[in-house]
Amino acid sequence: MLPNVDLLFEHVLINYRWLFAICFLMPLSLGFDVFNHTRNWIVFKLSSAPKFHEKKIRDVQTQVKKWKESGADRQMCTARPGWQTMSFRQPRYKSSMFKVNVNLVDVLEVNVGEQYVRVEPMVTMGQLTATLGPLGWTIPVLPEIDDLTVGGLVMGTGIETSSHKHGLFQHICRAFEVVLSDGSIVRCTKENDPDLFYSIPWSHGTLGFLLSVDIQIVPALKYVKLEYEPVKSLKEACEVFRRQTLKKEDNQFVEGLMFSKERGVIMTGNMVSEADEDLVNRIGRWYKPWFFKHVESKFDGGPRTEYIPLRDYYHRHTRSLFWELQDIIPFGNNPIFRLLAGWMMPPKVSLLKLTQTAATKKLYEENHIIQDMLVPIEHLEDSILKFHQSVQVYPLWLCPFKLTAEPGLVNSRTSDDRMYVDIGVYGVPKVKGFKPVESTRDIEEFVRKVNGYQMLYADTYTTRMEFRKMFDHTLYDKVRDRLQCKIAFPEVYDKVKKTARL
Repeated sequence: MLPNVDLLFEHVLINYRWLFAICFLMPLSLGFDVFNHTRNWIVFKLSSAPKFHEKKIRDVQTQVKKWKESGADRQMCTARPGWQTMSFRQPRYKSSMFKVNVNLVDVLEVNVGEQYVRVEPMVTMGQLTATLGPLGWTIPVLPEIDDLTVGGLVMGTGIETSSHKHGLFQHICRAFEVVLSDGSIVRCTKENDPDLFYSIPWSHGTLGFLLSVDIQIVPALKYVKLEYEPVKSLKEACEVFRRQTLKKEDNQFVEGLMFSKERGVIMTGNMVSEADEDLVNRIGRWYKPWFFKHVESKFDGGPRTEYIPLRDYYHRHTRSLFWELQDIIPFGNNPIFRLLAGWMMPPKVSLLKLTQTAATKKLYEENHIIQDMLVPIEHLEDSILKFHQSVQVYPLWLCPFKLTAEPGLVNSRTSDDRMYVDIGVYGVPKVKGFKPVESTRDIEEFVRKVNGYQMLYADTYTTRMEFRKMFDHTLYDKVRDRLQCKIAFPEVYDKVKKTARL
């Protein structure tokens, strides 16, 4: 009887994933959010996090020292289960490693005088905006998905539509507190240890365990005045996007959505304190259309303007996980569904991963692509054509960012800052004969040729040599040698390559 139950359960997960998501994952996700929000609010109001932080980091330090005392015969990693991360893959390597529990989930301090917030690595973007917003502050680069963590955005990377002004998430960080492989705790900045400071971003926990981060904060205003400009050819899209990105004044936010190779909408925004009430759009409310569908509706007609509450703007893609949820709950943007069940959206990515079967994983791998490729802005048109030729997935997400000449795994490869674009590709390829390995490797080769980069949460099919060509290991290798990391931690490549993930 039990095998039949298991088969039925797997059949539902594969063929009626929307039903499972609505009946189980969405209520469970809502419960997690309510619990975490309440718990985080109480901890912050009681100001108890700083006191417990010291105890928690000593515990991490003790675990690392225990690893050394046990003979250091295995490399280390965090004990955080792979299904809890935002990557759609789960790591294989954790099972053979010495796992260190790093339970660091709190906002520690908001220092208005020196304009920074100190947070532990598992603080999420939703948690951060809920804490800073009522105080009248925000951070210059706030990636839009609620469940993204500070640790993931530092050890991996993070980007937002303000990145053309401020750079990547790493560029708004002032200090990193880390436990090294010898058990020592260090707090590094650009001034006291620039080599370690610049090597930590993109390092995926291969230099030490992150304990806290100091992040720059800036005053927040009530609304974002958002302007939508339809574009009706690829050439026009690239010209408008480039012009708005490089505009020296205004345009705190720039974003593009391409709904086909020749059809898109470019958005520009600025924070404002007042708004025309008739033009206010509270897009964060549960019954509102998914943001990308709302943007698509702006294609017909000329430029339009509306005012969006700041927190709604920051998390505009959360309810639909960009446009990924349309493949899981096809009727999720239906007005009746939004009205009745939209308040539970979205199901958490972590729970979607946890409930995947081998069959659903295989289906996703063969018929789905998630990639963010970072290319110089002068190669934007060629890059969109390349994605169209290789995968034909729309919408495409376009987000400009300033890449600095500061050293590290990712830099401008010049002596000056350089403007890049994140091209986000999420969905089911429409190109005939899509082959995930060959198609992704073809795109990776193109990105390397234009001096671009690949975000490493996604499937990476590069060889070790190709990976080292794409990412500048000069400083990273030097720091790993200095801190004796080779025994303690794997290299980045060994944690992110496709064969290291399920």
